[in-house]
Amino acid sequence: MHPHDGPAPAGLGLIRNRTFDEIAVGDSASIQRTLTAQDIQLFAVLSGDVNPQHLDAEFAASTRFHGVIAHGMWGAALISAVLGTRLPGPGTVYLAQSLKFLRPVRVGDTLTVAVTVAARDEAKKRLTLACTCVNQAGEAVIEGEAAVLAPTERIERPAATLPEVRMSAGGDGLPRLLAHVRPMGAIRIAVVHPCDALSLGGALDARDAGLIEPVLVGPRAKVEAAAKAAGLDLAGVEVEDVPHSHAAAARAAELAGQGRVEALMKGSLHTDELMGAVLQADAHLRTKRRLSHCFLMQTPAYPRPFIITDAAINIAPTLEEKADIVRNAIELAHAIGVAQPRVAILAAVETVNPRMAATLDAAALCKMAERGQIAGGVLDGPLAFDNAVSAVAARVKGIESPVAGQADVLVVPDLESGNMLAKQLEYMGDAATAGIVLGARVPIVLTSRADARDTRMASCAIAVLLAHRWRTSPP
Repeated sequence: MHPHDGPAPAGLGLIRNRTFDEIAVGDSASIQRTLTAQDIQLFAVLSGDVNPQHLDAEFAASTRFHGVIAHGMWGAALISAVLGTRLPGPGTVYLAQSLKFLRPVRVGDTLTVAVTVAARDEAKKRLTLACTCVNQAGEAVIEGEAAVLAPTERIERPAATLPEVRMSAGGDGLPRLLAHVRPMGAIRIAVVHPCDALSLGGALDARDAGLIEPVLVGPRAKVEAAAKAAGLDLAGVEVEDVPHSHAAAARAAELAGQGRVEALMKGSLHTDELMGAVLQADAHLRTKRRLSHCFLMQTPAYPRPFIITDAAINIAPTLEEKADIVRNAIELAHAIGVAQPRVAILAAVETVNPRMAATLDAAALCKMAERGQIAGGVLDGPLAFDNAVSAVAARVKGIESPVAGQADVLVVPDLESGNMLAKQLEYMGDAATAGIVLGARVPIVLTSRADARDTRMASCAIAVLLAHRWRTSPP
């Protein structure tokens, strides 16, 4: 190997070239790169190529490739990276490039991108290099030939520090959701004990956005005092006067059971009070399913919205209760347009371990789905979190699964793990979130005092979506 073969060790933070005189026919250099969903999105942003074959999983599934694939020129860009940083390196001038695209590249594929010197032109200081991109199975996905003008002077420079790039949806998630549901028409929703500025203001914001017609259920004097203190106008808003929070929860459940409201929204009362009233309601409000909460989340680090369940109601659900939790999540996924949601049953490991109850439940839930006891989605588990959301992690561990790396629903083992996961994603992963309770005959918006305005608005929008869906297909 030549003493100047490629860049300096990474720890030195240097990048250097090889001059024409130092390069012989047969010399080669390579890099490896594993394709992520974020790579595809970023390449689309840079190139403007928004072909749905690369970005729309539902559309891509119907094509000859049966799924999302990388832009062909993503691999070509990696060839350019080898030429510009390894062989010949800095100072190289690209003259020509021919390419043949032989196979698709999918998320999780690892490419070895290599260039090999095939010919030298001493007079013009030009090199011809054979170029290949080979996947982890040893299959060539791109082949071609590059012509470059090689540098004649040594260049050694500190490696540039690249800026951190974080993908986001451009902040348009909530506006898009509101634009989708607003034409459906506002629904009547009972806002239970809205006796503070946050819950009362959230309800009025949703009303002003054209999502809901709020019915405020609580002590009139407290509601009006909260409105006055916050500078909110209650003109034209219906108020159901009841003496206290317990009575507010019972009355709201009664209104929902009578069909006088199409959804419930938690105000400034404990979750247990509201859920207790729903549980004690008659058959007009209850269904055969257990109540469960779903967080609908979208984070810059994942290419699609996803659901986490249950992180708010069921503390340590049994297998039977988990089955209902999965069914409720699948119903929400259908409502937001995911026809066949991929459901990952999470555990700490991806193998069944008799000493870990979560893995046994995961295996049982998958068997139930196989037998038709849980329908409407594709289940797999146990899956560790990394395997559920990262195709790379799943491939490294040898997991062959229709769910791994592309889950639409994450079913957590218990409330504690789910609550921590959801809040970590929200506070440290910049996730946008909405929360809804399913299992009753009306959707229930279960807000937290710490929820941002956008979260409250998005949760109401999901309730509107479900309420309109259930008018024709009741749960």
